Amino acid sequence: MARDVAATLDTIQALGVTEMEGEIPAGLTADMYKSMLAQRHIRLVSTGTSYTQLINEPQSVIQQAKALGVSFVMVPVIPHPKGQFTLEIAQKAAIDFNRAGKALKEAGLTLCYHNHGFEFQPFERGTLFDYLLQHTDPDYVSFEMDLLWTVHPGQDPVTLLHRYGNRFKLIHLKDLRQGVIGNLSGSTELTNDVALGTGQVNLVEVLRAAKKAGVQHYFIEDESPIYSKQVPKSIVYLKSLKE
Repeated sequence: MARDVAATLDTIQALGVTEMEGEIPAGLTADMYKSMLAQRHIRLVSTGTSYTQLINEPQSVIQQAKALGVSFVMVPVIPHPKGQFTLEIAQKAAIDFNRAGKALKEAGLTLCYHNHGFEFQPFERGTLFDYLLQHTDPDYVSFEMDLLWTVHPGQDPVTLLHRYGNRFKLIHLKDLRQGVIGNLSGSTELTNDVALGTGQVNLVEVLRAAKKAGVQHYFIEDESPIYSKQVPKSIVYLKSLKE
């Protein structure tokens, strides 16, 4: 995208993608980007923003999301000292998300928090991720489940989808290399991001549970150095699945 937005979108279109999550590429306006997407019959349904911008400049976040025509605004990480995601940070985040989520809802948008692995610190009978789910208002705050960053810290995506149902509106389809032993760091080598269906994630059961939970949009996310080879394989795998 940094080198050639048009060529990248042509490739995405050729892969059969009709929905995307993303932000405005450098050098373009929202209108320019929307026009390029529309020419290729691709719709942007979700965009990202930082926690800091969401909390400090909610109106600018709303303005950009409206300009892009998306329905969802995703926050990918809660700032914290490395290895020190604490109850106090989770408590503040829940309060911040509720306040910002209310403002977004009043503007016709849905706020989603994207888990990144570190949120699964043990807490009481569950984790701090459970705390975030239980202390945010379902009317104002939803979630985007990243499958790799659920499995890497040792959690079961299917269990969470059954437990929290439609709190999950979006999913990042992302698989973790077989044999990788994860942790709560929220970090792993990019080469551990593998083509869907070849890693540790039980995609069949996840997709079945996600459909039952009412997940609305699924995004293939591949950050490996060989994404251009892996993404087509992921698409072939997904197309091979039966109900």
